[in-house]
Amino acid sequence: MKGKSFALILVLLAVLFLVSQSLFMVDQTEQAIVIQLGKPLEGISKAGIHWKIPFIQDVILFEKRILLYDSDPTEILTKDKKNLLVDNYAKWQIREPLTFYKSVRNEAGAQLRLDDIVYAQLRVELGRHTMEDIVSTTRNDIMTVVTKKSDELARAYGIDVVDVRIKRADLPEQNEKSVFERMRAERERQAKQYRSEGEEESLKIRAAADRDREIILAKAYEEAEKMKGEGDSQSIRIYGEAYGQDPEFFEFYRTMEAYRKALKTETTLVATPGEDFFRYLGVRSAKPAR
Repeated sequence: MKGKSFALILVLLAVLFLVSQSLFMVDQTEQAIVIQLGKPLEGISKAGIHWKIPFIQDVILFEKRILLYDSDPTEILTKDKKNLLVDNYAKWQIREPLTFYKSVRNEAGAQLRLDDIVYAQLRVELGRHTMEDIVSTTRNDIMTVVTKKSDELARAYGIDVVDVRIKRADLPEQNEKSVFERMRAERERQAKQYRSEGEEESLKIRAAADRDREIILAKAYEEAEKMKGEGDSQSIRIYGEAYGQDPEFFEFYRTMEAYRKALKTETTLVATPGEDFFRYLGVRSAKPAR
């Protein structure tokens, strides 16, 4: 009886061991391939529990998440014959684990392939642009093209290239000073050109303003003279009408105005006898007046 129980326990243990060797778990962040006697059979991307033949088949797990590849800085020649020291990185992901295993085996092999692919595409694409475009204006467009072409080539290895970016793009130390001097000279030339164009535009604006000023003043003077003439004409007409109504009173009024202006304090007048100017003062002969 004891012998049978012991044998049953052994059988159960053997069954449990076989089951444990037949089952394997694939996590949400992983994918796997099944290898039978060294030959890859299939890729598994679905998470969960899976079966394999114990002792004959083996399982290799791969990362399913996006991975980062950071390359070493390398020199690249631009369109305007400038050497740039480019430091870039790439985000990539294992797309087909079976193809990935057959072509590059592991992540280290994948990074070697990516190094060749990304560097080649960077060298080609950056060689079509000037240094100014690369460091300022069109870098995003350049990286989009590099990412697309790198992804197309990497798919042969079961890899998706998600993104390629430049962290830094510097000049080699021996070229920095000469390039800086050329850039400064170019900026000074542009500044002089802008100042010259601004001065020319300023002269044009001043000349136009002076011309407009003269035109406005001439028109204003013309209008003023016209209004003054009309006023004088109206004044003469009014004086004429007033004089016509009572000539004697008008003469008396005008003579009084003349007295007021002529006979001021400390004023001496010399007149001939019988001067008509003093008729309203009752003076018969001219005498000094004060």
